[in-house]
Amino acid sequence: MKFGYRKPSLKKRISARTSPKRFISHNLGFKAPKGYGWITNPKKYAYNKVYNKTSRGCLLYFTPILFLFTLLIILFF
Repeated sequence: MKFGYRKPSLKKRISARTSPKRFISHNLGFKAPKGYGWITNPKKYAYNKVYNKTSRGCLLYFTPILFLFTLLIILFF
């Protein structure tokens, strides 16, 4: 398991949104209610629970700095 920053991947983002498995579960009504991941796939649920608590997004610290920078530009110009 990876610890630290996540690397955004456009390829993975597109493939996740256009997968046949997602199409079947969303369009044919085989989707479990939100929060029921521990029933549908317990191994994936446990992995994601640990992963989301031990890693952070790469833009987490960049966004507040960018916000302050734009705020300073607006105030002084």
